Amino acid sequence: MLELILERRNLNKAYKRVKRNHGAGGVDGMSALELGEYLAAHKDEILRAILDGKYRPKPVLRVEIPKENGKKRPLGIPTAVDRVVQQAIAQVLTPIYEPQFAETSYGFRPGRSAHDALKKCLEYIDEGYKYVVDMDLEKFFDTVNQSKMVQLLSRDIDDGRVISLIHKFLRAGVVVGKQLEKTETGVPQGGPLSPLLANVLLNELDRELESRGHKFVRYADDVLIFCKSKRAAERTLENITPYIENKLFLKVNREKTSVSYVRGVKFLGYSFRVYRGVAALYVHPKSIAKMKAKVRELTSRSNGWGNDYRKLRLKQFITGWVQYFKLAGMKTLLQKMDEWMRHRIRALIWKQWKKTRTKYRNLRKLGIRHSGAYKVANTSKGYWRAVEGVIVKTALTNDRLRQSGYIFFSDYYQKVSA
Repeated sequence: MLELILERRNLNKAYKRVKRNHGAGGVDGMSALELGEYLAAHKDEILRAILDGKYRPKPVLRVEIPKENGKKRPLGIPTAVDRVVQQAIAQVLTPIYEPQFAETSYGFRPGRSAHDALKKCLEYIDEGYKYVVDMDLEKFFDTVNQSKMVQLLSRDIDDGRVISLIHKFLRAGVVVGKQLEKTETGVPQGGPLSPLLANVLLNELDRELESRGHKFVRYADDVLIFCKSKRAAERTLENITPYIENKLFLKVNREKTSVSYVRGVKFLGYSFRVYRGVAALYVHPKSIAKMKAKVRELTSRSNGWGNDYRKLRLKQFITGWVQYFKLAGMKTLLQKMDEWMRHRIRALIWKQWKKTRTKYRNLRKLGIRHSGAYKVANTSKGYWRAVEGVIVKTALTNDRLRQSGYIFFSDYYQKVSA
């Protein structure tokens, strides 16, 4: 199997994937853009080291990514060379493991998406499974038992050199600040191999749930188990927890794991509701708050951005956000959001006009009569209150904002949901 991993076409495919994903440099500082030149000079040396069992992955660079709750999530950045090797391994192992994975597992799998997972949830709810065990696995990636991981891999990989190489990646260590820390447990997030390894381990949970006859949906380490009554859900949690902790050596977070009716449960940024017996998806309040915070950042009057760059960033965010949340009923939400965002944009433009004579001149150009333009241009109100009146809204209409290059949530939602 190691020869398949190191086969030229597989390595070229891995290199192109890593380069296409760009990504920051690891502990050696080498970016994906510099990778080609380095590999051209050192490829034979790297291959020989891997074949001889002497390849030593470099430690992973630990960075922290902000979470919705204000806390931070650790993310590991392997070196660009190690990312290529990991990607090459993943490309060979994925076809082996994909047929083994459960039908209702969706995270980090080819041809499957978060939308597929959410649609399956709706199916279960419509079938009467309206109570869920919302399972939280505490610090999953940091607590994976590496011996268990190696044991599971050894069932399907008969090349000990490949097992040894993967184990070296797991134990390569992390650099936090300037301090090297050992990694005797866990699977560092951020490498191309980590999602596959996570699915290999959690597939054991999937199969156990199937053997017990449970309906469930899993996306990476986010798990919902569907039941027809609250008592059944409580029994399910009580019975599956020992398996998770004693067989898989993972930790169930009791504080965050809950049993509840599906209404309001947060899963992949969405929440569920049942109206007249039919399940529907809505944007979870925490996702709305996060979206609003991002728009506030992108329309800040003090970030020093040029208008073209701001419009580009807004367009990227709005299109991406709506594409992800388009399964939800959110017409009214987005209309209100657009009103608020347009107010911020008008206040931003008002500030950019700066001087009284500039404000007056621009208002006149936009069709406002002398008396109205003079009155508003000379107002002592702050930016936010100054644009509340009908005069500025008449000058900077919604259509004029669109024509200048701004796009709005409602418009794009209508386009993609039509």
